[in-house]
Amino acid sequence: MTENKVNLMDLSPKEMTEFFVSLGEKPFRSQQLLRWIYQFGVTDFAEMTNLRKDLRVKLQEKARIAAPEIVSEQRSADGTIKWALDIGDGQLVESVFIPEESRNTLCISTQVGCPVKCAFCRTGQGGFNRNLTLSEIIGQVFRAETIVGFSNNEEYKPISNVVMMGMGEPLLNLKNVVAATEILLSDYAFALSKRRVTISTSGVAPIIEKIAGKVDVALALSLHAPNDELRNKLVPINQKYPIDEVLTAVRHYIDASNANCGRVTIEYVLLDGINDGLEQAAELASLLRELPCKINLIPFNPHEDSPYRRPSGNRVEKFYRTLLDQGFTVMKRSTRGDDISAACGQLAGQVKNRMHEQEIASTRR
Repeated sequence: MTENKVNLMDLSPKEMTEFFVSLGEKPFRSQQLLRWIYQFGVTDFAEMTNLRKDLRVKLQEKARIAAPEIVSEQRSADGTIKWALDIGDGQLVESVFIPEESRNTLCISTQVGCPVKCAFCRTGQGGFNRNLTLSEIIGQVFRAETIVGFSNNEEYKPISNVVMMGMGEPLLNLKNVVAATEILLSDYAFALSKRRVTISTSGVAPIIEKIAGKVDVALALSLHAPNDELRNKLVPINQKYPIDEVLTAVRHYIDASNANCGRVTIEYVLLDGINDGLEQAAELASLLRELPCKINLIPFNPHEDSPYRRPSGNRVEKFYRTLLDQGFTVMKRSTRGDDISAACGQLAGQVKNRMHEQEIASTRR
């Protein structure tokens, strides 16, 4: 039966090798399987023509290749694509594909909901259910590539960057997130550069310390406030791991990293009248003075359940200029996908509500 078969998407590259050795096969078979799945998008063992026929039969009996199914897709006029994926038990997660001139970025989720509960985040307001499995994390990349095109061509990758900035706190699902990065980086799988894979964290200081020197992908810190008093309100995990502790851990991580080129990305969502004033810009500059970083300013993407609002372009520009004048590398993220529920958690919430309404309607027939 299917449930007794090993899902090969739930295996890290090392575990894939161990699986084939357990079958009495040579370790290089795992490399062949990784290529078939993640470079060519093949999930039918019968189509894996460089495997012996008896091995293909054995795999059919003992293994399967399964990723979560896409149940909803929205396409924005600006090219952004947002997907809701079904992971079973009525639960959905989201992925967003963002095409740009110099890169094509896929934002993926690592948990169902989020336990961090940032005050402005749609996902956090929906509560936390569970961690995603490895197949549910890497399966988002697989499904996206199925749509935008598989390619291991270094000069043209339909997905050139993967950021773990979707639903959930990646560092609270560490084992599966690390395994996913190994598949993303493997030359036999997605073959991405370590600088093009990013883990975003709200600041789980002990885990940042734990992975320093052991995990080497780009790191982004969701800061959102220049002091503990305000961050305690916006990012409640700050009450457990205050800013100084988090920044110390971040320094240790980037000191041991090649992927980060010596600096971390600071994510800062601008909320109108809350954290976007000139005084706060100056305070942020003072806070980050000794931290090698680049700052990514993100005008808030409003959603129906939030009291927060996006600041005016003028307020964003003044905040940006204040940091720029202090010598920081600063980027203003353009808002994408406004017409397709682009705030994290919105699409999954809408689709789940529709599914629930359909279930109710069917019981009334």
